[in-house]
Amino acid sequence: MLCSSKMIYQSLAEMGKYKLFMVISLMDIIVNGWRFDGGGGYGLVDGLRMDYYYLMNCPFAEGIVKNTVNRHLQADPTLAAALVRMHFHDCFVEGCDASVLIDSTKGNTAEKDSPANLSLRGYEIIDDVKEELEKQCPGVVSCADILAMAARDAVFFAGGPVYDIPKGRKDGTRSKIEDTINLPPPTLNSSELIKLFGRHGFTAQEMVALSGAHTLGVARCSSFKNRLSNFDSTHDVDPSLDAQFAKILTKRCSEKSEQPFDRTKDTFDNDYYNALQRKSGVLFSDQTLYNNPRTRGIVDAYAFNQAMFFLDFQQAMIKMGLLDVKEGSKGEVRSNCRIIN
Repeated sequence: MLCSSKMIYQSLAEMGKYKLFMVISLMDIIVNGWRFDGGGGYGLVDGLRMDYYYLMNCPFAEGIVKNTVNRHLQADPTLAAALVRMHFHDCFVEGCDASVLIDSTKGNTAEKDSPANLSLRGYEIIDDVKEELEKQCPGVVSCADILAMAARDAVFFAGGPVYDIPKGRKDGTRSKIEDTINLPPPTLNSSELIKLFGRHGFTAQEMVALSGAHTLGVARCSSFKNRLSNFDSTHDVDPSLDAQFAKILTKRCSEKSEQPFDRTKDTFDNDYYNALQRKSGVLFSDQTLYNNPRTRGIVDAYAFNQAMFFLDFQQAMIKMGLLDVKEGSKGEVRSNCRIIN
């Protein structure tokens, strides 16, 4: 579906604003090191810094993360989606503190063993990065920062936007399965998603931009089979689902296979939004973004203008990476990402 001329002009105008913001922000980085406060703001206050590991005498930290991530993704490009998803699942539970990486113990069932997290992959990448960093800079680089940097590098590896993130997060000391109730299930509608993301400080537009991470990866049948039969009291199949695409999803479930979110599952692009326009969103929570008039225009804009999506996505990811971060004595730097010190 084509956007109206008015929407196109609005999109281009917004792009101009974002470019100006990024130029000003870049100047701020150069002059001040661009420190971030842990509450999600962008002020020059004590907190996270772009140059944190240079100040901590671990200047090769970012290079080690990137090289290790790239090596794994070259062997298995599907892990790019896994790293982005893991970062999201970490930040939405107890903040971006690497709590999702902690293993369960005899006395505690951790986040990673929640049904919502059983399909997470890529832990071995974080382990490899951590092992190398402990050799170079023992006790300096947190698992929370490693996960945030790995997700960023995965986006770029897959063809997405390049962006930098502030560092200095500390690792949390709590990981409990009951906390994962805060993760959004795939059955939420657009209004519920707006409300849920709003509680974390995100606008509706930022929520739609972050949803674009589904341009990477696949969904399991268990996440969308509710749309294929006994959908509600008046419809057997979800009426927002294209009839032919519904048949494809039904076949996937019968074959016990997975369904890509869009036609380019290992490439970070805007095809996810094109799929929503075709009524081919895999999850109900995907397609609902096009069903709601409040978010449909945003979907149309991103489908039409990939550059606009990239700009919004990178800013939303930076913001997400600041959710409830632990700093100073509020956290620790784990020597093993799977175990609390």
